[in-house]
Amino acid sequence: MKSYLALFCLSLGGSQIAQGFVAPQNSGFRVSTTIKNSFDVFSEELANEESSSARRSLIHSAAAASFSLALGGAIVPAVNADVGTLPEFGDSEAIIQGLTVNVSDKSQLDGMVEFLVKGFDFQILRQRIRDTVEEIWLGYGPEQLSIPGDFEIPVSSFAKYGGHMSLKLVLDSRVMKPLYKGGDDAPGNNIDFLQVGVPGYRISQMVASGGKILDAYGLVNVVSPSGFPMRGIVGITPDPIMLVAVNCKDVKESKAFYEKLGFVEQEYPYSRPSKGTTIFEPAPPAKSVYMAPSAGCMGVLLQPTKKRITPNPAVESLNIVYNPTNGNDGDGLLLTDPSGLGIRFMSASTFTEEEKKTR
Repeated sequence: MKSYLALFCLSLGGSQIAQGFVAPQNSGFRVSTTIKNSFDVFSEELANEESSSARRSLIHSAAAASFSLALGGAIVPAVNADVGTLPEFGDSEAIIQGLTVNVSDKSQLDGMVEFLVKGFDFQILRQRIRDTVEEIWLGYGPEQLSIPGDFEIPVSSFAKYGGHMSLKLVLDSRVMKPLYKGGDDAPGNNIDFLQVGVPGYRISQMVASGGKILDAYGLVNVVSPSGFPMRGIVGITPDPIMLVAVNCKDVKESKAFYEKLGFVEQEYPYSRPSKGTTIFEPAPPAKSVYMAPSAGCMGVLLQPTKKRITPNPAVESLNIVYNPTNGNDGDGLLLTDPSGLGIRFMSASTFTEEEKKTR
């Protein structure tokens, strides 16, 4: 496969900084045929389920069964390699598109939007209401898997380029059980934090929106109004949504899990020139591993912990967009990693269609 060169133009203090970016080759994304066959069977059962909680339970059961089969099954490469037409994803068979976070009620949803927009300068990218479910996607630029028509080199900033990651907030009014009480610690510890590198953040606005500041010495660690933990670093990156840190009882086991999904170990990303030598952006913990399916998207930092791991109910899934072998095969499949983090799959064609409809 070829490596591609793209020109990124970042607007910073009125000046523009052009950065050359080369998407390196990697092992690509692989999907087990046993996962796909199992998913077809469970899809028929899901169609007959009316309750959202029942659907979630059944999907988790399907995922557990499918993945146990996948470990012993044949791993085959996807036929369609590229995800979209962006040069950065030219050698990518999958990308992490973002995360889905559940909120308990309307006030918590509004608080999360305010927290992200006013505290970290997120933008509302798109939204949708379907029956009792309200969804809002937030990020730092277009999510489309192609270069937007209004993007001009070298005039436009990277905020107008495609391929940005997003944070999806979901409110299902039928789910009455509260997931998090504001002001408490995070309701689970499998997710240590979602890291964003931004030119600046506003701690006062985070607090005003219902966030709980854990510490703010050099950087800020905060529990969001939904119970989802975040870390803010003052820095510059092509996409401010950098990575999600996952606590692991056994990093080797977690690494093997993600390798089965086509993730490869990547160079750890930094947003500051100091590259981990200061308190403003520390290096990752010892014996941790940074992995991603593509060098052009966000990744997961697998870090060791001796604490008992409890899944955070506010975090529904890490979302992967990929090109399946056959059509939309595997769409909606949800697996669970060894730390209890959901991994949801969506085909590139389905994502593109949904993204256009909900802008």
